[in-house]
Amino acid sequence: MRRPLKRPDGTGSAVIWDLLTFEHLMTNQVIHVIYWAGLALIALGAFGTMGAAVGLVIRDPSLFGLLLAIPVVIGGFLVMAALILLWRSFCEFYVAIFRISEDLAVLRADVDAQRKGPPSV
Repeated sequence: MRRPLKRPDGTGSAVIWDLLTFEHLMTNQVIHVIYWAGLALIALGAFGTMGAAVGLVIRDPSLFGLLLAIPVVIGGFLVMAALILLWRSFCEFYVAIFRISEDLAVLRADVDAQRKGPPSV
Protein backbone atom coordinates (compact mmCIF):
# COMPACT_ATOMS: atom_id res chain seq x y z
CA MET A 1 0.00 0.00 0.00
CA ARG A 2 1.35 3.42 -0.85
CA ARG A 3 2.31 5.91 1.80
CA PRO A 4 0.35 9.17 1.83
CA LEU A 5 2.34 12.31 1.17
CA LYS A 6 3.09 14.53 4.14
CA ARG A 7 0.73 17.48 4.10
CA PRO A 8 2.23 20.88 5.00
CA ASP A 9 1.01 22.88 7.99
CA GLY A 10 -0.84 26.18 7.59
CA THR A 11 -4.00 27.01 5.71
CA GLY A 12 -2.48 28.83 2.71
CA SER A 13 0.02 26.12 1.89
CA ALA A 14 -2.58 23.41 2.54
CA VAL A 15 -4.87 24.86 -0.16
CA ILE A 16 -1.99 24.93 -2.64
CA TRP A 17 -1.02 21.41 -1.60
CA ASP A 18 -4.58 20.21 -2.30
CA LEU A 19 -4.42 21.79 -5.76
CA LEU A 20 -1.07 20.19 -6.60
CA THR A 21 -1.77 16.70 -5.26
CA PHE A 22 -4.73 14.37 -5.67
CA GLU A 23 -5.19 13.50 -2.00
CA HIS A 24 -8.45 15.49 -1.85
CA LEU A 25 -10.67 15.43 -4.92
CA MET A 26 -12.28 18.71 -5.93
CA THR A 27 -14.47 17.46 -8.76
CA ASN A 28 -17.55 17.06 -6.57
CA GLN A 29 -17.71 20.83 -6.16
CA VAL A 30 -16.83 21.59 -9.78
CA ILE A 31 -19.19 19.08 -11.43
CA HIS A 32 -22.26 21.24 -10.68
CA VAL A 33 -20.75 24.18 -12.58
CA ILE A 34 -19.81 21.89 -15.46
CA TYR A 35 -23.33 20.42 -15.53
CA TRP A 36 -25.02 23.84 -15.71
CA ALA A 37 -22.55 25.06 -18.34
CA GLY A 38 -23.35 22.00 -20.45
CA LEU A 39 -27.07 22.62 -20.07
CA ALA A 40 -26.53 26.21 -21.20
CA LEU A 41 -24.75 24.97 -24.34
CA ILE A 42 -27.57 22.53 -25.05
CA ALA A 43 -30.10 25.38 -24.62
CA LEU A 44 -28.11 27.54 -27.06
CA GLY A 45 -28.24 24.71 -29.58
CA ALA A 46 -31.99 24.43 -29.08
CA PHE A 47 -32.43 28.17 -29.62
CA GLY A 48 -30.30 27.86 -32.75
CA THR A 49 -32.58 25.11 -34.04
CA MET A 50 -35.64 27.25 -33.36
CA GLY A 51 -33.98 30.17 -35.13
CA ALA A 52 -33.21 27.96 -38.14
CA ALA A 53 -36.86 26.87 -38.31
CA VAL A 54 -38.11 30.46 -38.08
CA GLY A 55 -35.59 31.52 -40.72
CA LEU A 56 -36.81 28.73 -42.98
CA VAL A 57 -40.40 29.91 -42.64
CA ILE A 58 -39.42 33.55 -43.24
CA ARG A 59 -37.38 32.64 -46.31
CA ASP A 60 -40.13 30.50 -47.81
CA PRO A 61 -43.51 31.70 -46.45
CA SER A 62 -45.48 29.16 -48.46
CA LEU A 63 -47.03 25.99 -47.09
CA PHE A 64 -43.98 24.05 -48.25
CA GLY A 65 -41.71 26.18 -46.03
CA LEU A 66 -43.96 25.61 -43.04
CA LEU A 67 -44.04 21.87 -43.70
CA LEU A 68 -40.22 21.89 -43.73
CA ALA A 69 -39.96 23.94 -40.53
CA ILE A 70 -42.21 21.73 -38.38
CA PRO A 71 -39.95 18.64 -38.56
CA VAL A 72 -36.93 20.84 -37.83
CA VAL A 73 -38.58 22.09 -34.63
CA ILE A 74 -39.74 18.62 -33.56
CA GLY A 75 -36.37 17.07 -34.36
CA GLY A 76 -34.61 19.86 -32.49
CA PHE A 77 -36.68 19.27 -29.38
CA LEU A 78 -36.11 15.50 -29.56
CA VAL A 79 -32.36 15.95 -29.97
CA MET A 80 -32.33 18.48 -27.12
CA ALA A 81 -34.17 16.06 -24.82
CA ALA A 82 -31.76 13.24 -25.72
CA LEU A 83 -28.75 15.49 -25.14
CA ILE A 84 -30.08 16.58 -21.75
CA LEU A 85 -30.51 12.94 -20.68
CA LEU A 86 -27.06 11.97 -21.97
CA TRP A 87 -25.40 14.98 -20.32
CA ARG A 88 -27.13 14.24 -17.01
CA SER A 89 -26.08 10.57 -17.10
CA PHE A 90 -22.51 11.57 -18.02
CA CYS A 91 -22.27 13.94 -15.06
CA GLU A 92 -23.89 11.42 -12.68
CA PHE A 93 -21.37 8.80 -13.81
CA TYR A 94 -18.49 11.07 -12.80
CA VAL A 95 -20.12 11.90 -9.48
CA ALA A 96 -20.56 8.17 -8.78
CA ILE A 97 -16.93 7.44 -9.65
CA PHE A 98 -15.68 10.15 -7.29
CA ARG A 99 -17.99 9.02 -4.50
CA ILE A 100 -16.65 5.48 -4.90
CA SER A 101 -13.16 6.96 -4.60
CA GLU A 102 -14.09 8.77 -1.38
CA ASP A 103 -15.63 5.59 0.05
CA LEU A 104 -12.49 3.62 -0.79
CA ALA A 105 -10.35 6.26 0.94
CA VAL A 106 -12.49 5.92 4.09
CA LEU A 107 -12.27 2.12 3.96
CA ARG A 108 -8.49 2.34 3.50
CA ALA A 109 -8.22 4.64 6.54
CA ASP A 110 -10.33 2.20 8.59
CA VAL A 111 -8.14 -0.75 7.59
CA ASP A 112 -4.99 1.21 8.41
CA ALA A 113 -6.44 2.15 11.83
CA GLN A 114 -7.33 -1.49 12.56
CA ARG A 115 -3.84 -2.68 11.60
CA LYS A 116 -2.24 -0.27 14.04
CA GLY A 117 -4.39 -1.70 16.81
CA PRO A 118 -5.98 0.00 19.78
CA PRO A 119 -3.88 2.57 21.59
CA SER A 120 -2.16 1.25 24.66
CA VAL A 121 -3.01 2.94 27.96
